[in-house]
Formats: sequence, structure tokens, C-alpha cells
Amino acid sequence: MTTHEQDDMPGLPARRRRGLLTGGAALAAAGWTSGLGGGWWLRPAWGQSKDAIRMGIATDITGPIAPSGNSNWQVAQFAAEQINQAGGIAGRPVELFLEDTASDPKIAVGNVRKLIQQHKVNVVLGGITSAMRQAIKDPIVNRGRTLYIYPQLYEGQECTKHLYNVGPTPAQQCDELIPYLVKKLGKKRFAMPSANYVWPQLLNKYARKVIEANGAEVVFEEYYPLDQPEYSATISKIRDGKVDCVFSTVIPPGVQPFMKQLYESGFQRNGGAFACLYYDENALNFNPPHELDGLLSCLDFFHTVQDPHSQELLAGYNKKFPDSKYLFTAGSASTGMYRGIRFYEAAVKATNGDLDREAVSAALDKATLARGPGGGAEMVPGKMHCKMNMYIGQCKPTAGKLRYEIVGTYPMVDPKEC
Repeated sequence: MTTHEQDDMPGLPARRRRGLLTGGAALAAAGWTSGLGGGWWLRPAWGQSKDAIRMGIATDITGPIAPSGNSNWQVAQFAAEQINQAGGIAGRPVELFLEDTASDPKIAVGNVRKLIQQHKVNVVLGGITSAMRQAIKDPIVNRGRTLYIYPQLYEGQECTKHLYNVGPTPAQQCDELIPYLVKKLGKKRFAMPSANYVWPQLLNKYARKVIEANGAEVVFEEYYPLDQPEYSATISKIRDGKVDCVFSTVIPPGVQPFMKQLYESGFQRNGGAFACLYYDENALNFNPPHELDGLLSCLDFFHTVQDPHSQELLAGYNKKFPDSKYLFTAGSASTGMYRGIRFYEAAVKATNGDLDREAVSAALDKATLARGPGGGAEMVPGKMHCKMNMYIGQCKPTAGKLRYEIVGTYPMVDPKEC
């Protein structure tokens, strides 16, 4: 596998540049080689090849979303290594090219252009927040005329041609989790504290309909800056409004103080339910375990899913990245990253190695995966989204680690998009 990491980002704040240097040191320690211009690579067994399939990874290596971005990057390396060890795709090796989107759409646009113009990749995978996807999709899909695979759970309604969404949609998460909260746990009064950007706004619109259709109500819905530090007024509304379920879409860095202040208010200890759709085993990168006890999420994979291939993938990833704090999880989009790379592999095999965007896109539109994290998946033809298994998990911290008890399993859930 050939992997290039560009660190030519003079506009980054010093703390972000330090983050990249730390990542580079880790790569060097793991046996990566540094080349001219600051790139990093590890050659596949057959060496560099002019016939290589060039995959661009655009994710948050630095900034507030870095734990998810680094998880994505490591999973991309893991998937590409598996493919190359099996002989590549249609006999061609995979090369990865990384650009840091830095948790900042303004920085990301320029860096993503390097993937298209400088590295001439055949496909781009990545983007964590919906704001990031919105910022980088034009330089990839329209101006760059390149296939784009978005791996993250998101708010839906993305129907851009040649942009494939392989993470869960609101229907795949809310249609399963909200009836569980209302019917099984008896929660009737919801609060929706939210980060102020497109994912929470559109997700909440869908979630509110499902909440009300199940006989519950939304007591309040509020939006805050992403870096909001103080939530005392919100906590007061939760208490005074007799809220019994907090359905949160607050994200880092605001989620750290929000979770801390909610926990200290006694909400969970007094029987309140807390749900957050992107929280998984990687949540320890944001919050201490006691603040996460009892949290409910609905995702396409948890480490406790007893699917043999899922457990094999998890063991292989942990062997490649022992003791890493960046785990192979669903909320971080790393399952979507793995699924996206494997979907692209299936599409290129279907074209017999033809990398033309139109040809690969047509094949990807009807691609299926027999196996993957959480089980198989299949694209819904003409919809640019995929069916996948979904699971409701409840967080049960054990010995300082997060374990999610599977309390609901739903096979091949339709995304209901486009």
C-alpha cells in the first residue's frame, strides 16, 4: 500500500501543526517512510505501480473532530492493506492519499483540491460533519469530476449525482430508536439540544415527526454554537419542563461541557434517558465513562455485535493498531469508511478495472457487500444510499471502557432517501 500524507499547511494554527507532527512520528515508528516534500508512504508488496488505483482520504486529522478523523484514516489503511494483501482490485494495487480537513471547511476546500489536482485520485472518501461534506463536495464532484463516497451518518437529503452516502440516515436511526424510547422505556417528554448546523436542523425535523407519531412531545428544541461552553439555562429548561428524554445533537467541542453539566444536574441518576445518535465506543475521547452510563444510540455496528465477520474485522484492526485510542466504530464513520472502500472495490471489479467515473458510478449504484462491519449492505439502485443492519445499543461502562449492550437488532433497514 502506498500512502501519502501532505503536511504542507502553513495556514494551520500551531496546535494543529503539532498534531500532524505527532501523527507523522507515529507513522515513522510504525515503519512508514518519509519522502521528499514531507509525504508518507508504505509500498505494497509489488512496489509502486503506475497502474495503481488512487484513493483520496479527506478527513479531520486535527481540530475538535480529530478523534473521528484519525479513526477514519486508520480504518482506510486497514481496508487498503487487506485489499492489497489479497492481490489488489482487478490486479491493481491501492494507493491512499491523505489530506487533513482540519475540522474547518475553509481549510478543507484547499486541501481537498490537492487530492484532485495534485494527486489525481480516482475517488475521494471522507468528511465527518455535514458542513464539511457541503464544503468539499463541489471541488470533488462538480469541479473535480471525481467520485465521492461520504461515510458518515447524516441528516439525509443529499442526492448529488456521483456522491454516494454509505452511513446511516435519519430513517435508519430514528425509526428504530425513538419507538424504543417511547414504547419500551415510556419516555414522553423530549428535549432536543443541538449544534447549530445542517445535520441537527434536518435530523431534528425528521425526529420530531417520529416522536409525535409515537405519542410523545418535544418540550423544546434549541441550537447553540458548536463551541458553546455554558448550558445552565438549558439544564434549567430540562428540569423545569419535566423532560424525561434528552435527544442530543450537540457535537465537539460543545458536547464536553454539555455532557458534564447534564450529568452533574442529576438528570440521568433521576431516571432521565439520554440519546445521542453518533456516540459509540470512541466517546471516551470526549467524555469520561461515568457521564455516558445508560446512554442510548442507534448505529450500524457496536463492538458487541456478535457477527463472526464483524468480530474478525475488529480483531484485525486492533492487531494492526494495538492500544490505539482511535477505535473502529460506527458513530465516528469508520464503519462507513470501510464499507465505502469495499463498495468501491466491488464497483471497480464489476467494470473489470475500468476507472472511468461514469462506469464505476453505474456499477456502484447497484453494488452489494455480503459481509462488513455489522453485516452486509447493499446500495439501493438510483438512490445513492444503502440498506444496512441497525442496532440499538445502551452504554454500560466497565473498567473504564465503554461497552454497549445490544437491546435491539433490525436487519437491512431501508434508508428512505432520494
